[in-house]
Amino acid sequence: MSRRARALMLTLALIATPLAACGGEDGLVIYSGRNEALVGGVIEQLEKATGVEVTVRYGSTGEMAAQLLEEGDGTDADLFFAQDAGALGAVSDLLADLPADVLALAPEEYRADNGRWVATSARARVVAYDPAKVAEADLPGSLDDVVDPKWKGKIGFAPTNGSWQAFVTSIRVIKGEDYAKQWLAKFAANEPQRFENNVAILTAINDGQLPVGLINHYYWYAKVAELGKDAVKAKLHYVGGGDPLGLVNVAGVGVLAGNDQNDAAQKAVRFLLSEQAQRYFADETAEYPVAPGVASTKHDLPPLSELNGPDIDLSKLSTLQETLALLQEAGLS
Repeated sequence: MSRRARALMLTLALIATPLAACGGEDGLVIYSGRNEALVGGVIEQLEKATGVEVTVRYGSTGEMAAQLLEEGDGTDADLFFAQDAGALGAVSDLLADLPADVLALAPEEYRADNGRWVATSARARVVAYDPAKVAEADLPGSLDDVVDPKWKGKIGFAPTNGSWQAFVTSIRVIKGEDYAKQWLAKFAANEPQRFENNVAILTAINDGQLPVGLINHYYWYAKVAELGKDAVKAKLHYVGGGDPLGLVNVAGVGVLAGNDQNDAAQKAVRFLLSEQAQRYFADETAEYPVAPGVASTKHDLPPLSELNGPDIDLSKLSTLQETLALLQEAGLS
């Protein structure tokens, strides 16, 4: 399949939004699938720490991956900063091999099998819920529970969100294509409520408009930091037992091959795995640091080692185009 065809498939399930750029034409060019509100601060720190002038083009991770595939070897991007491992894997052919000393900054499970991307932070899929409407003991504890008819019309999801698409990819990888297709058909039949993003899902739950939603954990911590714990009615349920419903995914970076800013790009990757940047993710975005020895001083997160998510090779989340085709077939794109 051509890069252009793959790019078109990647964009089928996405709602187009303007792609914003900042900075000048010189220096390091980053295509960021991470929201500016989340990572703008750490990119400012990157500029100061490395002395490298940075231009950032922001969009959804899917949009940025599609853009890279469309541009191919002619891209102006030097670095791809992605929301999930699947998008990094989808553009892997365009990425350069990372040096061994850079890869060694993160544990083996948080870097690509082929050495072309490395994680910068981790996040868990969780079930957010309104305790006034649902008792924690009654919440879904597995994929099969989610599609129980008792949840018809009561579960929120964000169909164009990269983390949702990576979650569905993990179902395909872990459970197989047939199971994933059947699960999506059942999920669609349950008439889940669609939202633009994880923030909108959590807001609806907190406002008493939605009983349950499928989101990433750190959105809840951001709301608590903003409003105070007493003002946040929504709660989180972590699904263990190795079920895909508790997938632990990563954000990460890769360096575009053939760019003329390789040294600057390598500096940027090293910075994003430095103690300073890892503490930013831990304290400012409430994500899990991937560098050993760094923990949040602001958020009381359950230890990553205790989440008991599914055993999955994150490099295998790269088959995003197949996931998008299944979502479109199920009417969930």
